[in-house]
Amino acid sequence: MVGMFFATSLAMLGNYYIYDSIGPVAELLSRQLGWSDTQIGTLNAIYSLPNIVMVLIGGVLVDRYSARSVTLFTSVLCLLGAIVTALGSEFPVMVAGRLLFGLGAETMVVAVTVAFAQWFVGRYFALMLALNITAVRFGSYLADRSPTFASDLYAQGWQSPLWLAAAFGVLSVVGALAYWIIDRHEAARGTLAIAPPSDRIDWSNLLRFRVEYWLIVGICVTFYAVIFPFRSTFSIKYFQEAHGLTLEAASTLNSHVFLAAMFLTPVFGLLLDRVQRHGLLLTVGALGLPVSFLLLASNGTENLTAATVLLGASYSLVPAVLWPAVARYCSAEQLGTAYGLMTALQQAGVFVANIVAGYVNDRGGASVANPAGYDAMLWFFGLLSLAAFVFAILLSRQRSKTAAGGLARAEI
Repeated sequence: MVGMFFATSLAMLGNYYIYDSIGPVAELLSRQLGWSDTQIGTLNAIYSLPNIVMVLIGGVLVDRYSARSVTLFTSVLCLLGAIVTALGSEFPVMVAGRLLFGLGAETMVVAVTVAFAQWFVGRYFALMLALNITAVRFGSYLADRSPTFASDLYAQGWQSPLWLAAAFGVLSVVGALAYWIIDRHEAARGTLAIAPPSDRIDWSNLLRFRVEYWLIVGICVTFYAVIFPFRSTFSIKYFQEAHGLTLEAASTLNSHVFLAAMFLTPVFGLLLDRVQRHGLLLTVGALGLPVSFLLLASNGTENLTAATVLLGASYSLVPAVLWPAVARYCSAEQLGTAYGLMTALQQAGVFVANIVAGYVNDRGGASVANPAGYDAMLWFFGLLSLAAFVFAILLSRQRSKTAAGGLARAEI
């Protein structure tokens, strides 16, 4: 079990390092290649585009070809995408590389989730999954800290750091291959737990979802449409150009978001198990997001640390509560459809938000010479954050109404 855990965690760590490798080189791409923020936003937006569909069929692929085979194949696909991205100084080439990476990355996540269920259902499944998320966050943290521990590569320009990301892709393949070998051996011995049904879409379930589910979807779409485009695409460039931070200082500051999530997400998951207050916890977590952008919009450099702390706390609490909450409001036969649809809509939101944020930066002339040009992006993310908070309040109110209705029926 230990070998399987470390093998899949290594595969996922490399996956997320590659995803977050664009943020630290964003300013270099702008300065050295003359790219617009719309182009930079497209590099991460294009990742989400195929996953609007791939998350719907990922479970089917795992069922047909096994979790270990899909994990290994998609890790190779991610590595090829990272290599193509590092090779191309032309925008279409890099976009093709990120598209190729995106085709493999989210399907790998589906495969590894199924793999953990196969190995750990009835064997500390929730704990092991939470620890795997910690490994994922560590990959993102390393990507943000790379300008510090790989400063010589960044001194050479935008391309060398992307080759470092490709090297992490090699580690991902090594982890996936080790998992393939271990899993093949243990499956032959019959020691694995029974795999759960894959996340297939049953469109007839759409008419039977409760109001609470759709409010959770609203939180998911608006929350992640802020977190990923800002933190993984534009935040480091924004810290450099709007606040005069060096690349090392900006990336270190940005890494604190995932550093907090690495340790706090399992803690908040345990808290949820204890108190069972999904609506209240989501409301508290979602509130941190608009407040953090309000602090950023005040343009005070002294507010950067406070804003980053709030982002980290919010990103630790909301995901820890959001995904388990779906199971509370959907029946067992609806879960595959519920999770698949919510993830597809999440990816669509991230895709659109990346493009819009880059466009408003370009329209406002955001740059080191015009820091005020970033204000429109901050307000865009702030309003999306506020929408997530409103959805959380509505969910809490809906829960109270449902509980009151149940009590009234019980009294009658």
